[in-house]
Amino acid sequence: MRELTLPEVSALSRLERAGSATTSELARAEQITPQAIGVTLAGLEERGLVKRRPDPADGRRVVMSVTKSGQRALRNSRSARAEQLAKALAAGGFTRAELETLMAAAPLIERLGESL
Repeated sequence: MRELTLPEVSALSRLERAGSATTSELARAEQITPQAIGVTLAGLEERGLVKRRPDPADGRRVVMSVTKSGQRALRNSRSARAEQLAKALAAGGFTRAELETLMAAAPLIERLGESL
């Protein structure tokens, strides 16, 4: 299976946090057009990484959610990024104090990323 693109990772991550969302909700959260998120979701659905189902609150709408395969792909993507980050930190010539500062800031940076 090919690697996830940044828009795919972003959509999967947001769906993972939200549990499920309509295309419109996801487009609004990602600050892109419904057409653009539709293309991304279609590619993810074709690969079995997201699934659609009727909205339990309104059967006329469809909600998207992450599949087990999608969770696995997202986990693999995160692991690859973590490995890249570890290599960059190891090769970056950071002092012990600088590394400790980065480690202390990591939860704040993660929280910031989740709010975007």
